[in-house]
Amino acid sequence: MPVSTIIIIVLILILIGAVPAWPHSRSWGYGPSGIIGVVLAVLLVLLLMGRI
Repeated sequence: MPVSTIIIIVLILILIGAVPAWPHSRSWGYGPSGIIGVVLAVLLVLLLMGRI
């Protein structure tokens, strides 16, 4: 399993954990999940382009 696949899986799990619907992250707002979502989108584009 390539390292890029592991990184994407970990980022998806972090994104799910940072969604403001969970009680522990409700006061954080949309900032953390938005930042993680952008990082995940960039990594997915790089993966599809074959750069990673």
